[in-house]
Amino acid sequence: MKRLVKRQHPTPGYKNTRTQEQKEAYHSMREDDVLNGPVLETRGLTKEFRGFTAVDDVNLQVQEGHIHALIGPNGAGKTTVFNLLTKFLPPTRGEILYRGKPITSKKSNEIAQLGLVRSFQISAVFAHMTALENVRVALQRQLGTSFHFWKSEKSLDHLNERALELLDEVGLREYADTLTVEMPYGRKRALEVATTLALDPKMMLLDEPTQGMGAEDVDRIVELIKRVSKGRTVLMVEHNLSVVSRLCDRITVLARGAVLAEGNYAEVSRNPLVREAYMGSEAAEEEAAV
Repeated sequence: MKRLVKRQHPTPGYKNTRTQEQKEAYHSMREDDVLNGPVLETRGLTKEFRGFTAVDDVNLQVQEGHIHALIGPNGAGKTTVFNLLTKFLPPTRGEILYRGKPITSKKSNEIAQLGLVRSFQISAVFAHMTALENVRVALQRQLGTSFHFWKSEKSLDHLNERALELLDEVGLREYADTLTVEMPYGRKRALEVATTLALDPKMMLLDEPTQGMGAEDVDRIVELIKRVSKGRTVLMVEHNLSVVSRLCDRITVLARGAVLAEGNYAEVSRNPLVREAYMGSEAAEEEAAV
């Protein structure tokens, strides 16, 4: 026969000692702890390829509402970190947490469903579809419905209104009926951002959003990122330090797969280790002497 054991509390009447106000304050405090903690965090994140360490014990914290840049010279491991975060690659060891919960074992599509979305994650855009059609397809994916390519295009017409809103948001309304293959390069990158927004991201991972652009397109993309980052968190890999200085709240510098430095742009740009990593020790000394 089971014995029923009465639960003992350390203090008589313990269950009723908290007032409703105290309970609400307690839960509010717990919520604040979550909100004030990092949105995305890595602990000891490491990736090895047959003895070569591409990412070496990286500890990263991205705060709510920040635009956080991951920078470093070629071969520093930046894109590999992105591939680990979005599960394009499995880590050799280490842990990834999103809003305090481990996501290391989750699949790429499961991570996207949590709101952690990598720009260009859906194979960029379809070259022989219009800008509007590309955004509609991304919206359909967000809704979890099948593509039904064999059916009439009218099956996607109900998504037009939202698709046009997203094109407006990235400044592409006038390109709605233009085939993607005919769009200028900078506009294609803006379209990729629109298809990312269609997935309703809470956090966006942007992989070199200004790569290969001229100055005019760079300025346009910088303004676009400022707009779409409102109410969202952004982690970006970016090689253009001018872009980083204009956009980012915090910067993590990688070199040879490991974290070399971290801070705001002023702190990082003055760091001699960072300057040496980018320019070489001699170039850094020459610049310092100017």
